[in-house]
Amino acid sequence: MQLADILVPTYLQMLGALSAWLGKAVQQLPEAETETLLSKRLADDMLPLATQVRFSCVQALEGMHRLRGEDLPPLVDELLTEGRNAGEQPGTIADACARIEQVLAEVRKLAEDMPAGDEDRPLEHALPMGIVFDLTAAQYARDWALGQFYFHIMIAYAILRAGGVDLGKADYVAHMFQYVRPGSMPTA
Repeated sequence: MQLADILVPTYLQMLGALSAWLGKAVQQLPEAETETLLSKRLADDMLPLATQVRFSCVQALEGMHRLRGEDLPPLVDELLTEGRNAGEQPGTIADACARIEQVLAEVRKLAEDMPAGDEDRPLEHALPMGIVFDLTAAQYARDWALGQFYFHIMIAYAILRAGGVDLGKADYVAHMFQYVRPGSMPTA
């Protein structure tokens, strides 16, 4: 199995789920609450929902481009800037969903010609504060790309739940329903 076979479906499924969760927020909450939802945080020292959405998008793009051995596109800087400024300028849920759709389209495009067979390729991952990780592509995908992506997705889910959006496990694993054995779903 190639790394793209793991990352691409994960990014598509979970970003699609995040967009659906934001849609549920709009459907379920009064407009006054949805206007402030993107500013909500789980704790004072954590980033708000608007940032979690942008950083989820960043992680998907970063994972795809790093595994392709490419520089990050300007869109990553745009999303990082929006995310860092989201405390003061969270934008709207429509803005957040538009960014998710933009990233979904980019992931689909990048997936069309992902390199194969380079799991052992050395990959340097430098963080802004100066820490540098020396990994193989497989280690990067497994130990960084997936973990960081899911962190921001899960924080977004938790903020939405704490903000009053009626979400459950079925919303989180909606992509799994395509695998349900016929006749095995409970009827009541």
